[in-house]
Amino acid sequence: MNTNDLVAFVAVVETGSIVAASARLNLTQPGVTRRVQNLEDMLGVELLDRQSKPLKPTTAGREAYEQGRRVLRTLDDLKSGVAADGVVRGEFRLGITPYLSEAGLSVPLDRLRAQFPSLSLRVISGWSLEQTERVGRNELDAAAICLPDGVAPPEELECDDLGTQAVIFVVPRDMKVPKTIGLPDLSRLPWVINHDGCGFRRALKRRFDAAHLPFQIAVEAIDPELRLSLVARGMGIGLATPAALKRSPFRSKLKIVKVENFEPAVRAWVVHRPPAGRLAAPIEAFRDALALELHEVR
Repeated sequence: MNTNDLVAFVAVVETGSIVAASARLNLTQPGVTRRVQNLEDMLGVELLDRQSKPLKPTTAGREAYEQGRRVLRTLDDLKSGVAADGVVRGEFRLGITPYLSEAGLSVPLDRLRAQFPSLSLRVISGWSLEQTERVGRNELDAAAICLPDGVAPPEELECDDLGTQAVIFVVPRDMKVPKTIGLPDLSRLPWVINHDGCGFRRALKRRFDAAHLPFQIAVEAIDPELRLSLVARGMGIGLATPAALKRSPFRSKLKIVKVENFEPAVRAWVVHRPPAGRLAAPIEAFRDALALELHEVR
């Protein structure tokens, strides 16, 4: 097998097109197409559904992609292991859930880049369940996720527990509400919240449904800073992380409210497939920096 053919196929699957893959690999489009065809000829199966846009792997292609990523990662491990300078090279695909993005994409990311300057870093945002599945499929090397307290990641993954993280309720500073309110009072306020798929939103709605109370959504927005700005402008109540509130330029226009008998919290994890190989040190460095950052903003 020509590893260049495998690299081209993996790039097409990950980018969804021959054009994007050629840009990533600095090859011509016919060159990428030829390499994918070479791999298909060698394996004797079609690997891409060429009728789909973006391009998607066939069933055989999905299996070839997962196995191929492992082969390429093993080759990267081998190269790093025998490198005379001991420098960690290659690609590091890091997933992160939006809840941890404020903390994870600040100091931890800077330290990771400074400590491993030859490592090509690719950060992908997504909900925790999606990120965990992608790590399991070998589409990500590691991910920082949040799960409801008491729920653990899949057993087949290596999991580092970073502790529980609070969820803060925020309203405009000039809103006439007491510092502690009950769930019925909370249900009368409109929400500025993440899109559907967010674990916090699901947990919140379940709590309101269990109490037979309405859950009114005023604005859906995935960007945390946009949500805080909308709350500050009086659009409704929102959820925030300690890290997001600490760094937000709108923090002086917001105030925290507590809800009686309701203190939502999640547990943060860094997960990866074993063995970590050449990425063991980068994963450990990111994990330790993220744990420290989360501790400092509590």
